[in-house]
Amino acid sequence: MKLFKGIARFLGVEGDRSAPPPRYVALADGLIVTETHAEAWFVLSGSNTDLMSESARDAEHDQASSALARTLSGYDCHLKVLWAPLNSNEYRDEAESLFSAGDYAAWAETRIDRLDDLELPTRLLLLGVRLVERSTQAKARGSRGVQDAMGIGSTSVAPKELARLDALTRRLGRQLETTPWKAQPATVEMLAWMIAREQRRGAPLPTPDGDGTITGAKLAQLTRGRVLPYPDHLRIVDQRGETSAWTAVLTMDGFPEEMESPGAGEWLRAIAEITYVPEYTDDDLDRDIHVKPVNAEPSVRFRVLHKRDALKQIDEVRRLAKEQRQSAAKHSAGETAQEIEETEETMTALSRDMKREDVTLLEDHPRLIVSSDVSLEDLRNRCDAVIGFYGGLGIEVSVAAEEQRELWLESQPGDMLRVPDLVHTRTVGAFAGSWFWGGASVGDDSGPIIGYLTGSTPGVVRNDLTGGSERGDATTSAFIGRSGRGKTTAMMLSLLDSGFRGSFVLALDFKGDMGGLVSAGRRYGLNAHLIETGSQFAGVADLFTLLSGESAERAQTEVPAQLGIALPQHLRMRGAETPIQSAVNEAIAEGDPATWKVIERLRKSDDELSREAGDALYELSLTGLGAPFMGRPSGTTLITPSPGIWVVQVPGITLPSPDDGRDDWSVHQRLSVALVHSLLAYGISMAGRKDLRGLRKVVAVPEVHVLTATREGSSFLQYIARVGRALHTALVVDTQDPESLASLTGLVEQMTTVFGFQLTTAEQQDAMAALLDLPKGDHTRQLIQAIGVDVTQEIRHGHCIMRDRRFSSATVQFDVPSLEILELLNTTPKTQTVAPVPSTSEPEGVNA
Repeated sequence: MKLFKGIARFLGVEGDRSAPPPRYVALADGLIVTETHAEAWFVLSGSNTDLMSESARDAEHDQASSALARTLSGYDCHLKVLWAPLNSNEYRDEAESLFSAGDYAAWAETRIDRLDDLELPTRLLLLGVRLVERSTQAKARGSRGVQDAMGIGSTSVAPKELARLDALTRRLGRQLETTPWKAQPATVEMLAWMIAREQRRGAPLPTPDGDGTITGAKLAQLTRGRVLPYPDHLRIVDQRGETSAWTAVLTMDGFPEEMESPGAGEWLRAIAEITYVPEYTDDDLDRDIHVKPVNAEPSVRFRVLHKRDALKQIDEVRRLAKEQRQSAAKHSAGETAQEIEETEETMTALSRDMKREDVTLLEDHPRLIVSSDVSLEDLRNRCDAVIGFYGGLGIEVSVAAEEQRELWLESQPGDMLRVPDLVHTRTVGAFAGSWFWGGASVGDDSGPIIGYLTGSTPGVVRNDLTGGSERGDATTSAFIGRSGRGKTTAMMLSLLDSGFRGSFVLALDFKGDMGGLVSAGRRYGLNAHLIETGSQFAGVADLFTLLSGESAERAQTEVPAQLGIALPQHLRMRGAETPIQSAVNEAIAEGDPATWKVIERLRKSDDELSREAGDALYELSLTGLGAPFMGRPSGTTLITPSPGIWVVQVPGITLPSPDDGRDDWSVHQRLSVALVHSLLAYGISMAGRKDLRGLRKVVAVPEVHVLTATREGSSFLQYIARVGRALHTALVVDTQDPESLASLTGLVEQMTTVFGFQLTTAEQQDAMAALLDLPKGDHTRQLIQAIGVDVTQEIRHGHCIMRDRRFSSATVQFDVPSLEILELLNTTPKTQTVAPVPSTSEPEGVNA
């Protein structure tokens, strides 16, 4: 038998080119069963390699090589990389479980329209492993012919056999689950989609039976489409007899002797980078010319050789090279070809490495499936783009002539190797170096969509500011970068998503440019309020009002402390804090307390010191900074701990540094600290209230360096960060200074997500690299320097590096779903309005 196989391989007829298409018998979770054999199929997870450090890449590469050499040794495997169009309508259904407040349906619809414009595909990695042989091709053909002739054909599989195959699949799956691919058995629905997608595009897929399998007529309908082979392509024919798609199979004929990774050696990961320019008609000349992805789909059948078989092959090649060298030495010239000597040396070194390390050989048969649903000319343009791209890497690719049918069938799941001619033998390390599972991947698995990846693989990016508590994880997110790069707009988009999730959102706007958040919230029906400093908002930050419910007792100590901060230094030195505490106690005992009532009580006191303190506080309450926390209310809506968005604008405040003595504070600084004291005390009490534990809460602090300059501010930030998980409170910070942020250990330790925008100084870039979990060095500095500009060196708003809760980092583009929303969220001073703006035009997607 071995002699026959050797002769067949030598003659190029080892594969059965004439074998009929696979006849599927049953599909189940992780299983494809045909008449001749059964295969286990797994979905592989992609790994984020674009920004991975060199040491991390080496470690993951070694793990993948070991998995190939140990777990898959001796198996016939089939690797497929598929591209599925993003079904944006699924986000409409998802919105029902994600959002609950405001007109969330309209908000989700705006995002859906934008996703339709982007046309982002989703990469799917699937691995098939042949488990057992059920019968030979000859036996299957004979049995099928007899059964069909007698009318007793059957495609059922005994439950006992299915149970045995399921056990084998799960056993192999447990081993593959621990690899870098984190393999999981493919669902029966995905397997049905994979089989049907090339033959009946758009046809409804069958539903599994009660036992979770697809058999019989349901299974037969998956392959009822017609495929017409031509010399250089195939045509997919729909139910009406019309061509619905054109497909070509390309073979990879030759590889360089050596390939570097990162670099040309990543020939499978790089498939996502191939683009082309479609043909445009005269009617399209007025439109922008877009470069589109080719989305070629690799299909690689491979077999990892047992080490003993691999060593035997290496020894045969080494022995043959040695014989050729010795034979050449006997001739008069006495010279040996350099290639023969190199081959002998290489085989000797490879044999030594295989005996010492976990290395073996692998035989693979790579094919590239290129499809188009536009035209045959479009298909050929795509094929030319693929050939040209790989030609630049030194890899020979060509359209398979006269064997399109055989190669297309070979690429189908459940089929077999039909064309063994173009086999490549390489080490498992070389195959792992293709990084078929590599690319860009970052963000949450579920939650609101905030933008899209800009790395080597496309896809949407999700992030939920409020999801940390539900996962039992930290709850702090940071937006870091220089001014004018879109970080505040990006933060406001995420806060809007939190508002639609039914969260209480409190934004402390120290710069005064977040009024658009309220405008956008009101536009989509959210409970949104803008609160500013000034007499028109007198009493809005009164601690007696803010500290309600179980936090009311704190007001008895917090209000005197706040008034003591605002009090002139000479009165405080005379002991005015004591009559202030007395007035607070009396106001509480009287009922319905308020800070302005405390001041009036002081002014009417018989004690001279009390009257002086009351008069001084009264005059300060008439100022723009004093009115919000101790002025007489003017009827403005107060902050209430209920679902909605509250933006508190306090521009122009001046907080002292931690080194400034209290005696040196100016009046402006005293009032600034007192006002911030109200907001921080409210934030802490609101987060800690037991009756609000079930309410999602978000505290957002743009320009966080304003708070980090004070002891009270730093303590507040670190407290919210540390207790956020337990209190269901998310902290969101925005800063231009990562160095000062990095000094807050309690805050940095609790960061679950970091968005890094452009920075230009080496010190700040190194601080950013540490927060993004990227290696410090010139390469990372250049990356951070370039992240905020496009190819023309113009500003690219909303482009950043995202580090997610898994400590993966990738480049991300925040995406504003429409021009209307971009105008509402505009942070320039001329657009500070809170009036809702009705939509009067068709929305267009733009970047943040």
